[in-house]
Amino acid sequence: MDASNPATGEVVDSYDQHTEQDTDAALERAADAFDEWRERSIQRRERLLEAAADVLRANTRQYAETITEEMGKPIEQAVSEVEKCARGCDHYAEHASAYLQSEHHPSPAGTSAKTVYEPLGPVLAVMPWNFPFWQVFRFAAPSLTVGNVGLLKHASNVPGCARAIEEVFREAGYPEGVFQSLLLPSERVEGVVADDRVRAVTLTGSGPAGRAVAATAGENLKKSVLELGGSDPFVVLDDADVESAAEVGAWARNQNGGQSCIAAKRFVIHADVYDEFLDAFTEEIESLVVGDPMDEQTDVGPQARSGLLDDLHEQVEASVEAGATVVTGGEPLDDEADQGTYYPPTILTDVPEGSPVDSEETFGPVAAVYEVADETAAVELANDTDFGLGASVWTEDRGRGERVARRIDAGCVYVNELVTSDPRVPFGGIKDSGYGRELAAAGIHEFVNRKTVWVA
Repeated sequence: MDASNPATGEVVDSYDQHTEQDTDAALERAADAFDEWRERSIQRRERLLEAAADVLRANTRQYAETITEEMGKPIEQAVSEVEKCARGCDHYAEHASAYLQSEHHPSPAGTSAKTVYEPLGPVLAVMPWNFPFWQVFRFAAPSLTVGNVGLLKHASNVPGCARAIEEVFREAGYPEGVFQSLLLPSERVEGVVADDRVRAVTLTGSGPAGRAVAATAGENLKKSVLELGGSDPFVVLDDADVESAAEVGAWARNQNGGQSCIAAKRFVIHADVYDEFLDAFTEEIESLVVGDPMDEQTDVGPQARSGLLDDLHEQVEASVEAGATVVTGGEPLDDEADQGTYYPPTILTDVPEGSPVDSEETFGPVAAVYEVADETAAVELANDTDFGLGASVWTEDRGRGERVARRIDAGCVYVNELVTSDPRVPFGGIKDSGYGRELAAAGIHEFVNRKTVWVA
């Protein structure tokens, strides 16, 4: 399993895949570890999570460089990702006990009835490369702290990140087997999901991958949580602060090289401010620095793999052929001296209905900008998608913003802010963007037995 630097095309390191025997041994360790781990007090598990946050902070730069080398995230953004993981650990170290307090119910005099929250067992996490630390920690921090044990099947292009995350928990003092990374090809995931020792599965990734994992989990009657793709609308109404919306919108589309499920992808702009917004948005987009992700001045690095760049450009070309207009960008950056997979921040307007940029998820720095006549048309276009992950609404009237937010079909809507996943609030999608929730109390309750205890 090779890890290649997308900025240079060079192989960073090579890792041996786990054999069937290695995987079986890991599953057995997980099952054995769960028997002891579940009996530890929540307070002891919270203290270990605090230690994990300390390990992350002590090694932030090292882990950030591993992220950047393997998937091309600009180094400043990689540092921020590791720091966010530490904050996520802090959150559950502080609040897990409260989230897991027993819930009491009305019952006849002299009796008590309550719901208690107990762990399920080994949970498999199938995680993507785009936020290779954060995606894992937003699963692991709550799930391990509730008393489950974790098995990570990470994306094949970030094996160094997988090993580093395993190291974090080991250095923090977690017992052997409580968190393990499995270096496996995708075709072997089904067997792990089906294994009796695995009690639940969570996946962040593509729709096809999510359907495959959900099908196997369903066949084996196992709980699953899916966070899949998105085509998030970024709605700018006629009373918005256009300058602020354009500045935040450019970042919301292009951070992490545009490779984010919750990136703003479809910009739905009221006709009264359309020209003003497009001018400001274009200026912001064209000011972004594309280059070496190890350079701290870089805003946009390479796409994570050459195939991803090819797929993105095919979507752009097909949309332009169908009638879309390229405002800026639109062609891969071709430099014979550079073997990286760079695609420039791109804006398309006049995007035809049903074209790839309109109807599919674009996983790269390509923004589709639409003009709509009024608020009603904006909501209709925002909802005209098979996805339902996040959305952003811009207006100077906060009451209006909340009313519009309630009309948009998505798992989360942010008013006058870009969409983010924050440990303090539940995160997840509807429709083809998946089901279940991560983070906050909702996230820690996904992989538990909600056990009713009635005492007469």
